[in-house]
Amino acid sequence: MSDEMKTCPQCGSPYGYYLNDEAYACPECTHEWNPAEVGSQEVLVIKDSNGNILQDGDAVIVIKDLPVKGAKGPIKAGTKVKNIRLTDGDHNIDCKIDGFGAMALKSEFVRKA
Repeated sequence: MSDEMKTCPQCGSPYGYYLNDEAYACPECTHEWNPAEVGSQEVLVIKDSNGNILQDGDAVIVIKDLPVKGAKGPIKAGTKVKNIRLTDGDHNIDCKIDGFGAMALKSEFVRKA
């Protein structure tokens, strides 16, 4: 048995505890993981139109007018979007845009501010 605590890879809690030879568990989010496999997981890398790597919380600028279904007009080129969240999928940026609300954008139509 191990008395060593490990950081949870899902929520970041420092209280991950030993379950058995191949598993640790998190008391805060109930996630179970094998510490040997944590390093082998792929990290999501999303790049903007210029090839800069984007991270959660970054600010980006829209590089072309983007039409929005159900809105009066498009999101204009040059619109600054703050505090983005990266997601997996086709539209890989979640954000809030003033005048439009919550939106999902493609990283190929933005550049890092």
